Amino acid sequence: MKMAKSTYYFELTKVDVVAEKNGVLLSEIKKIFHENKGRYGVRRIYQELCRKGYVVNHKRVQRLMHVNGLFGKRPKEKYHSYQGNVGKVADNIINREFTADRPLQKWSTDVS
Repeated sequence: MKMAKSTYYFELTKVDVVAEKNGVLLSEIKKIFHENKGRYGVRRIYQELCRKGYVVNHKRVQRLMHVNGLFGKRPKEKYHSYQGNVGKVADNIINREFTADRPLQKWSTDVS
């Protein structure tokens, strides 16, 4: 490949503008992320950056966060124990009188 020496050395020493902008943006993303105790995800960090005057695409924010391992915490799902009246409750026919006059007159079971 034919290339002038000056061009080769210029390319070696050239400052990568995109990488520099990504570095500034990443430091701001990390700052917002840690200020909010790791709770903010891509959408909220993107909104914060827009409020601060940065013109950036949400996909760029997502890529920078993913590459650097910054993932927002997800809220735990709440436990719901109350189910209300489920099914039909049978009538209390025996009324706790378990003695019978003859065999096989009263049958009962426990479903618990």
